[in-house]
Amino acid sequence: MAGIDETRPFVPVGIAVLTVSDTRTLADDRSGDTLAARITDAGHRLEARAIVPDDKKRIAAQVKAWTLDDAIDVVITTGGTGFTGRDVTPEALEPLFEKRMDGFSEVFHRISYDKIGTSTIQSRATGGVANATFIFVLPGSPGACRDAWDGILKQQLDYRHMPCNFIEIMPRLGEHLKRG
Repeated sequence: MAGIDETRPFVPVGIAVLTVSDTRTLADDRSGDTLAARITDAGHRLEARAIVPDDKKRIAAQVKAWTLDDAIDVVITTGGTGFTGRDVTPEALEPLFEKRMDGFSEVFHRISYDKIGTSTIQSRATGGVANATFIFVLPGSPGACRDAWDGILKQQLDYRHMPCNFIEIMPRLGEHLKRG
């Protein structure tokens, strides 16, 4: 049965939050604020936070740098998952993925559908692993960030969550990198 096993210890991880936007600043970044608050409220470490414009090279460079930082285990981006010309976050980050996480998108859309109906198809939320770091690409609305954190990430980033969670497999994420 899924749930929290209180006999297991909570294991905090380092998380970085990247807001992708041409217009937002830290002063008005409600989506980034939503994620930062939930991360720290859950007991994890907010290791880094930044805002970059909707530019594939800059998005990829920032996330790649964070995946090479030993203090960062997870990167969560918000913004740039739609269909307009400036929405390029999936295109910037999916080439970095060594492994795609198709189930993340599927579960996100199921949760989102319950809240906003068919409008969920306007998001290209995705997830994957690069350099032994989990990467989650979320839409730019605070509601979407709440849905992803509350409905998926909070549980999967909790070592106590059973029957399985992301934390317990983190030590093995880089096995393919060591094999050469």
